[in-house]
Amino acid sequence: MVQKNNIMENVIVGIGEILWDVFPDGKVLGGAPANFAYHVSQFGFNGVAVSAIGDDELGKEIENCLSTKNLNYLIEKTPFPTGKVQVTLSGNGIPEYEICQNVAWDNIPFTSKMEELARKTKTVCFGSLAQRNQASRLTINKFLDLLPNDALKIFDINLRQHFYSQELIEHSLTRSNILKINDDEVLLVAKLLGWEYTNDMKICNQLLENYSLDMVILTKGTEGSYVITYEDITFKPTPLVEVADTVGAGDSFTAGFVAALLSGKSIPEAHEIAVEVSAFVCTQHGAMPVLPDSILAKVSK
Repeated sequence: MVQKNNIMENVIVGIGEILWDVFPDGKVLGGAPANFAYHVSQFGFNGVAVSAIGDDELGKEIENCLSTKNLNYLIEKTPFPTGKVQVTLSGNGIPEYEICQNVAWDNIPFTSKMEELARKTKTVCFGSLAQRNQASRLTINKFLDLLPNDALKIFDINLRQHFYSQELIEHSLTRSNILKINDDEVLLVAKLLGWEYTNDMKICNQLLENYSLDMVILTKGTEGSYVITYEDITFKPTPLVEVADTVGAGDSFTAGFVAALLSGKSIPEAHEIAVEVSAFVCTQHGAMPVLPDSILAKVSK
């Protein structure tokens, strides 16, 4: 574990995959939970990435890369290879992924350090992808079991290839306060749950009600995004920007929203900041660019 701040104070954890996104012209560090933790830390919060790497060159490169960022991490070494994803981009920057299996982040061990961290965690973000293998799924759920009662639990669903099931999705929904989902995923989830309607807002309201969530965040690419609660629905259009790629845009959206919300911003204010963060990340290559001061200044801890 590397500790650059007081790791036991106001901890915000991204738990799950950490990997290399391998583009045709090179590789960049990625993995949704690590992306989330990194962007939260940019806003001055105590972000911690929790995952696993292999005892190999790619793993050493991840440690070296993380050491240059203002980010705490609890990364266990395993006998499995460090994760990587082959990424190809369409003409408008939309990524397609080929995800290697049975890698280190599929086999995150639960440790005493992880137990200590969980008991001090204020907010956690987890997804579905890192739960595709039983070892990491058990670790993530043990971590959730140990959180303080008032901890914020964000399920940032991440449906990739065939790495999900109805049972996994439903169980994760019952462990969450907030669901973050995109327009493609919301239709897949409805189909998994056996719902016949295809209106995304109706599906989101049903998810909110059926699983006792506090809110559902629905992102719809260039169309815009919604934050749905029992009291209100906010909509923000997506800014028109020159897209380099959209890798990590959703993770940065979640991080910006959470950072703003925890700093005392209202839901509409937090939503606006999240949109701005995500739009900026789309103009950069890779999932972990440095955010400009003009955005960071909008969130004060």
